[in-house]
Amino acid sequence: MIALSNLDYIIIVLFFSITLFIGLSVSKKSGSDATQFFLSGRNMPWWLLGLSMVATTFSTDTPNLVTDIVRKDGVAGNWVWWAFLLTGMLTVFVYAKLWRRSNVSTDLEFYELRYGGAPAKFLRRFRAVYLGIAFNILAMSGVTLAAIKIGQIMLGLQPLETVLYAGVVTVIFSAVGGFKGVVYTDFLLFFVAMAGSIGAAWYCVNLPEVGGLDALMQHNNVADKLALLPDFSEKEALITLLVIPLAVQWWSSWYPGAEPGGGGYIAQRMLAAKDENHAIGATFFFNIMHYALRPWPWILVALASLVVFPDIQSIQTAFPDISADKLGHDLAYSAMLTKLPAGLIGLVLASLVAAYMSTISTHLNWGSSYIVNDLYKQQINPEASEKKLVAVGRISTVVLMVVSALVALSLQNAKQLFDIIIMFGAGTGLIFILRWFWWRINAWSEISAMIISGVVSLIFSFTDFGKSLFDHTDIETGTTVPGVFEDWAKFPLVVLITTVVWLFTTFFTKAEDENVLRNFYIKIKPGGPGWAKVVKKAASEGMQINKGETGWSVPSGILAMLVGCAMVYSALFTTGNLIYGNTTEASIAFVLTIVFAIALKKVWAKVRTKVL
Repeated sequence: MIALSNLDYIIIVLFFSITLFIGLSVSKKSGSDATQFFLSGRNMPWWLLGLSMVATTFSTDTPNLVTDIVRKDGVAGNWVWWAFLLTGMLTVFVYAKLWRRSNVSTDLEFYELRYGGAPAKFLRRFRAVYLGIAFNILAMSGVTLAAIKIGQIMLGLQPLETVLYAGVVTVIFSAVGGFKGVVYTDFLLFFVAMAGSIGAAWYCVNLPEVGGLDALMQHNNVADKLALLPDFSEKEALITLLVIPLAVQWWSSWYPGAEPGGGGYIAQRMLAAKDENHAIGATFFFNIMHYALRPWPWILVALASLVVFPDIQSIQTAFPDISADKLGHDLAYSAMLTKLPAGLIGLVLASLVAAYMSTISTHLNWGSSYIVNDLYKQQINPEASEKKLVAVGRISTVVLMVVSALVALSLQNAKQLFDIIIMFGAGTGLIFILRWFWWRINAWSEISAMIISGVVSLIFSFTDFGKSLFDHTDIETGTTVPGVFEDWAKFPLVVLITTVVWLFTTFFTKAEDENVLRNFYIKIKPGGPGWAKVVKKAASEGMQINKGETGWSVPSGILAMLVGCAMVYSALFTTGNLIYGNTTEASIAFVLTIVFAIALKKVWAKVRTKVL
């Protein structure tokens, strides 16, 4: 536990006051109708939405997750989420403009645009519960768990105290300010969170026991953790940390903020953009910041923690009051922050509160939008007034906060949730990518994928039969028990089984109604060979549903995606090597970054859309 100075209290109180002021100041306009409350009237500029995306994914659990990964698997372990850049860039250059063009209120409304009949209505309702409530609560619980750990170590707070203090302010400005309050506040939260994380990294690296950046890089506990790529000679590390994330995970798995084809709160921000180009610009800015620059302050603190707290036992010794069910490597980040001086600790605490509030407020508004637009308005009260919809949105915001807080109190570490969410979404991602460009995919394709992915994940993870299939550790003896497959094969097998099932279902169920397909094509204009049959059949009946098309932009979009990924990964390696002091490698990576940026600028012209 640390003792806060008067300066620390002033910084924290000032931050809370400004945040609440923003929420209250926009409350009247945000509460005027549901579109204002959830999408701010669809007139947001790219830079504000981009900053909001970055602030939202800052999150209190992300530094803990990165610290957990670095301490166990080294810096290269971050490829389990760095691989999602491919998903992000595909969204930027292919799907952002399609989402904005759809003009739906939530990404779930898409289901009744793309599909028809009872299956589409069921899918929309089911996904509202599945994502907006169940998975959304899990995601918020992970964030709140991180806040609990920070509160325990830094302030000596009991878990329930942290939940109450952190949750009350957040739920007030989220329920009052709506989406506009969230985005406007994110602008402030971004700069506070960045300042706090950079300040913490600088001070922790220069602690006397760490001895500065050069000493850190040469320390025995750190030297073998610095590699930016997994050791190619270690088969299991190479497969789990690089091959599976880059070859399978990025396109096959659903994860909040990195949905294949876009979705969730990222889609919400694209739908709130002024136009298609602003949607593209926002997601592009987010991906550069999220992957290339922002992780490094957290990584530096994680590396420094290996010197100060080399193992879990050392953390437990330093903080004996930490409950056993909350003890883990992810605590090392909070433990390092207790070393900060007065003033800086106030800024860092404010930055952590900023990260928490930004993420939770986004999830609350996003989840509430599903409850209001896709459940209440569609199934319970179709005639509800705009004021009634806003009222339901505010009530659901409070309920989501309370339930997620209760779940958080029962969790142990952030990596638990990451693994659960990744596994449960395994195999569904390919549908989200292809459904825009292949007419044959129907509502049953998605329903079957969700069901089989969840069922197989549960069998593999929580049954004796599942455990017998894969290598696992015996809880009583601590020894490794061999299975039919190595443990890393679990995720690819879930993907394979899910993909086979949904493809089989697609071909053995009825295609969507011709009118549904034609209306979707006219509105979205996806183009490409996957819709050729629908376009030709319409033409044979005297309908030109592809009228006004100038060519298929997806090949250029995919090229831009690949070049964009190369640019961001080069920037990632530039930053890392500069920090490590590898000037030659950093120079080469920087030159590659510039080359790819120039190439991307040329490809960009083919991706941009003309604003009418």
